[in-house]
Amino acid sequence: MTYTERLKKISKKHGTPVFIIDHAKIRANYREFRKALPRVQAYYAVKANSNPEIAKTLYKMGASFDVASFPEFMIVYQNIKRLGKKARQDFIWDKVIYANTIKRIETLHELDPYKPLVTYDNVDELKKIKAHCPHAGLVLRIRVPNTGSMVELSSKFGAHPGEAVDLILEAFKTGLIVEGISFHVGSQCNNFENYMQALQLTASILRESASRGHRINIIDIGGGFPVKYHSKVKSFQTLAKKLNAEFNRLFPPSIEILAEPGRFMVANACTLVTKVIGKAVRDGKPCYYLDDGVYHTFSGQVFDHCQYPLKAFKDGEKKVSAAFGPTCDAFDTISVAEYLPDLEIGDLLYAENIGAYSIASSTYFNGFPPAKVIHINR
Repeated sequence: MTYTERLKKISKKHGTPVFIIDHAKIRANYREFRKALPRVQAYYAVKANSNPEIAKTLYKMGASFDVASFPEFMIVYQNIKRLGKKARQDFIWDKVIYANTIKRIETLHELDPYKPLVTYDNVDELKKIKAHCPHAGLVLRIRVPNTGSMVELSSKFGAHPGEAVDLILEAFKTGLIVEGISFHVGSQCNNFENYMQALQLTASILRESASRGHRINIIDIGGGFPVKYHSKVKSFQTLAKKLNAEFNRLFPPSIEILAEPGRFMVANACTLVTKVIGKAVRDGKPCYYLDDGVYHTFSGQVFDHCQYPLKAFKDGEKKVSAAFGPTCDAFDTISVAEYLPDLEIGDLLYAENIGAYSIASSTYFNGFPPAKVIHINR
């Protein structure tokens, strides 16, 4: 059975829209990451796609997890319990990092019994952690260049590197322990110099902190690892070679290195199948109305600045066409320049590489539910 035949079979059985998660591909992505970066422990960024079955697959492979909310933490925690593992309260010390630098007071209270590893980037957050989650280990997030990344993060998160040692000293002064330094070069980073500069800044901070009496043993290099959506994306293997060289040059083997890959693990592991529910011609252009849109799986076009080309199951001369989602909002526009053959109501389309930052943001706007999720190769 061919790939497209399998997609059609699944959509016929389960209806559309249907979001198909290929766990064999997720496992292959994890193995590729670990082989390319042998010193790095992968902490899967749950926000990229929070489906519990993905967390289960990656946990079985040996992954750890980056969470940004208590519900994300519970996805990981409950998966371990379902697998029959002993979910100790201190298990997250080596399996989870709470990598959101800003946390609700209520969340800190919920996390404290688990003795979490949490990030911070300012004095006020440090005071909150001390008051409400005193058993936490800390990771200081610094601001680093995000030039050339698809999604920039440095304007919202990260302490200025010049303030880093002062923030480390302040934490120790309050009785907390800083375990590591973290950074994020921006999502879908296509400028590898961002990583090089960030690692050099981190090495400098580690040296100064050690000279002030506080040795730090963890580096979290965040995410941003490029996914080959199109030909202009640089090779992950090229980045890995550069990173490995810098790790060996700047950091002794005793330094533990973490990373937070999200997109890298799931982007190419998921496919959406959607159906034409209406058609029209507007200003001479064919327009197709689909049962999925930007309020649902195609939300990544809005929030992640990503495009997911539509592909038809049928052949024919292709024309520039428009594709819209099912809601009553004109904002629900998937594309105004999609090359598609002549389609009829009931025809199917599919979009590949749609696993990251897509279905995770689906809504029930206008009462339309998110796509049904189907798992294959579990």
